[in-house]
Amino acid sequence: MNARLVLEDGTVLTGAAFGARTTVVGEAVFNTSLTGYQEIITDPSYRGQMVCMTVPHVGNTGVNTEDVESDRPQITAFIVREVSPVVSNWRANETLDAYLVRHSIPGISEIDTRGLTRKLREEGVLRAALSTDGMHDEAALLRMAREWEGLDGRDLVREVTSREAYRWVEGTRAAWTPAPASGGQAGINESVMDDGPLVVAYDFGIKRNILRRLTSHGLRLTVVPADTPAADVLAMQPDGVFLSNGPGDPAGVPYAAAAVAELLESGVPMFGICLGHQIIGRALGAETYKLKFGHHGGNQPVSDSDSANVQITAQNHNYAVAEEGLPPNVQVTHRNLNDGTVEGLRLTDRPVFCVQYHPEASPGPHDADLLFARFAAMVKEKRGRFID
Repeated sequence: MNARLVLEDGTVLTGAAFGARTTVVGEAVFNTSLTGYQEIITDPSYRGQMVCMTVPHVGNTGVNTEDVESDRPQITAFIVREVSPVVSNWRANETLDAYLVRHSIPGISEIDTRGLTRKLREEGVLRAALSTDGMHDEAALLRMAREWEGLDGRDLVREVTSREAYRWVEGTRAAWTPAPASGGQAGINESVMDDGPLVVAYDFGIKRNILRRLTSHGLRLTVVPADTPAADVLAMQPDGVFLSNGPGDPAGVPYAAAAVAELLESGVPMFGICLGHQIIGRALGAETYKLKFGHHGGNQPVSDSDSANVQITAQNHNYAVAEEGLPPNVQVTHRNLNDGTVEGLRLTDRPVFCVQYHPEASPGPHDADLLFARFAAMVKEKRGRFID
């Protein structure tokens, strides 16, 4: 069945439909990763976006239950040059097409993805409408794309965050014990407690591999919803606070910046990734702004002033922190070598740092994985002082 992708500038791309039969609108972006389409599809940071893969052949490894970054696909639509009808992976239990059908996500293939990528690179992010059900003509799709509200200023985090707190234990969610009706404090089931330092992780759209990397360093994790007040987090007496990745415009989640501003004053060690980095920037008084076409892929070069080297990083964001508004106690530690944007910050008077990219990869290179060890060392140092 034919599929139509119509961009807000009037460009019409006709190809073959796969995945669900439906019509959707979203923000078209491209991703330069050569592998890991399953992790990309399930990354909550892509909420509201149609992802165009620059690698031409997609789907040959199918879909399995281990390589997901959340419990469902998060993209609005999937755009590829060619989708493989054959799966060659012993771990796969489903084809890409069947997986997208099951989760009501449409896809379009057999189009010039290189041409689409060049257009987005030159013109910037574009709103788009995709129809795989044949229910709308080109004029109707163009109108839908142009009338769509877009992502700027929207709170997409509430669509992907957990509805309740939970413990992450050996790759699974453990129950959070609610407060008794007669009063008292909510807490974690004692049967899953251990002796590691406690890190409270804000879920703005957290990827599972972040949780895996944090726990691999002996940290005990409690994950809380995005709108959890700072006072509730501090009441848990955490040894550290982690701020996760997530979708959309950081200006759309002012409650997060307000909570982080309060946590910054507490002196608790803090580490932020992607949206978490942007929220720290806003909590410090800086502005954030939208990039022309964003950074999406596994080959972004970043200079690290601490290590005096260059790291090849995985990235997925459309917004950046403006350096001009940062206070004097903030040091820029990382820069994107393609466009010079701020990729990392560190406070000189508190144990707080953050990066714009994804050190957990999944997919992508592991050059920056050492940041998890750095955070774990900060957390364990604080816990050691407390015990002494």
